Amino acid sequence: MSTPGFRTSASVRTSAIVATVVLLVAGCVLMLIQWIDIRREFLADAEAQARVVASGSAAAVMFRDSAGARETLAPLVSVPAVRQADIVARDGEVIARYPDGVDAAARPCGYDCARVSAPVLFRDQPVGTVRLQISMKRAHGRLGSLAIAFCIASAVAYALALPLMRGMRERVRRAEAQLHHLAHNDPITGLLNRNAFNAQLEHARTRNRRLALVQLDLDRFKDVNDKLGHQGGDALLRQVGHRIADALPAGARLFRLGGDEFAVLLAGDDAAARVGGVADAVLDRFVVPFTVDGLSLRITASAGISRWPEDAARLEELAANADIAMYCAKREGRNRAVRFEPRLRQAQLARIGVREALGQAVAAGQLALHYQPQVCADSGRLLGAEALLRWTHPALGVVPPSTFIPIAEEGPLILELGRWVIGEACRQIAAWHAQGRGHVRLAVNLSVRQTREDALPGFIDEVLRSTGVPAHCLELEVTESVLMEDADVAVAQLARLRARGLHMAIDDFGTGYSSMAYLKRLPIDKLKIDMAFTQAVPGDGEAIATAILAMAHTLGLSVVAEGVETPAQRDFFRQAGCQQLQGYLIGRAVPGDEFAARWLAAVDVAQGAVCVAG
Repeated sequence: MSTPGFRTSASVRTSAIVATVVLLVAGCVLMLIQWIDIRREFLADAEAQARVVASGSAAAVMFRDSAGARETLAPLVSVPAVRQADIVARDGEVIARYPDGVDAAARPCGYDCARVSAPVLFRDQPVGTVRLQISMKRAHGRLGSLAIAFCIASAVAYALALPLMRGMRERVRRAEAQLHHLAHNDPITGLLNRNAFNAQLEHARTRNRRLALVQLDLDRFKDVNDKLGHQGGDALLRQVGHRIADALPAGARLFRLGGDEFAVLLAGDDAAARVGGVADAVLDRFVVPFTVDGLSLRITASAGISRWPEDAARLEELAANADIAMYCAKREGRNRAVRFEPRLRQAQLARIGVREALGQAVAAGQLALHYQPQVCADSGRLLGAEALLRWTHPALGVVPPSTFIPIAEEGPLILELGRWVIGEACRQIAAWHAQGRGHVRLAVNLSVRQTREDALPGFIDEVLRSTGVPAHCLELEVTESVLMEDADVAVAQLARLRARGLHMAIDDFGTGYSSMAYLKRLPIDKLKIDMAFTQAVPGDGEAIATAILAMAHTLGLSVVAEGVETPAQRDFFRQAGCQQLQGYLIGRAVPGDEFAARWLAAVDVAQGAVCVAG
């Protein structure tokens, strides 16, 4: 491949040749124009001289007076340009010639002379002709002088222009190199960008090389940007780029595709065999925390692996397949690498179909809330209920929450669903109250995105105001993992909500890493023991459940054991001091009308059916 310096020299030489040709053509055209003007000027002077001679020759021509005619021609001796002159009668007789005695045939008129003539008139009638032969040497001399002046001026201009052209060409070369760099390199990390990635794929296509792609996406990078700002996020991206580059073998190409997404491209017959080890080596680089602005950040990444042609019939599918595998890695818990398989594409298409259908479910009236009772462990009286979202699609049928909730949580759709659930729960509380059944406390789940939604408290205020539901009748549940992801943001949001009189609970408690010291700073009222521990009773779950109950009692929190399915489980938690029970043994989640008929009917409290919290 030619070097930039060589290309620049060749360009300068080409420009010089072009400039020379242009100057030569321009010079020839200019000389031609000048020659036409000079020749016209010389001929005009000669014609005027001929007319002067003709005006004094009429008498000599009429009387064939050779002596008089020669006297008329005599003054031409002072005109050096006149080589020869003749006064000729009308019948062709030469009456006089200058210089005298010179034969006309002895002085032929070549390229260096020109002929002019003027009529000799007598009473406005031609009686003869004066013919002059003019030398063009002076005209040629003037043209030569102009040509020399032009060449000198051109040489000076060329000498001055050549360095300018070389400098301009060098500046253009640098500008082109800068534009190429900007077009193919990421300005934040300095790595190759998506344009370079696409060009590399096209280059591989032309050479028919086998490829393997590792596509990486940082986990929860948005939280870093929110916490440190974009400058901190950019600093983290630069560190990530350096660490990934350090983990790559020779020949691997690293790209930043945009945002927090990176790609590693391997080429060669052994690319497919090496790609798994490369992905593991890259993820190992995330074990050590990053340091940005003095803060230690534990960042992980999810990776998707795709190979060509093993995983993709067309090269264009290579990146799409790696992207599918990468998002599968995120759904499976993050901080891992997943290889693409055809089943992942089918699952992705199914997820897209569910997502599109779910986006229309609210407007189509396909969503409903079912209510599962929460009862007093000792008396069996109703203390409230958990509102659980259900979706029945006309074509898909009953879609379980475990299928559509994770899909909704991948984007802003979860915010719309979350608001609908809160609004519908409050409307149900208001409806039951209007039926004379009191204010029932309903619990609804908050997603990760909702705990970060600044507008949520205001929305809840409006819903409570419009429905007339007291704030203490709405209980909001968040999972322990949600609190651990970004504790400061989540705690601040819970504090704003609890300040309005809402009840707050931690769902699925025991699956995270909360300590007593951490729980003390949380604005919560209740813990819900994860059903995995409940269902391990009797057995290993007893010790964990007992420890959770002891910690909750110390902190003054009430506890709900969810997932109670057997009398043995009910008896254990009742004896262990758990205040509330929830599960299939108590009652399944049912629609509002059925829930009201069974749990809110005016029956004897002693039978353990009704106790409305209000």
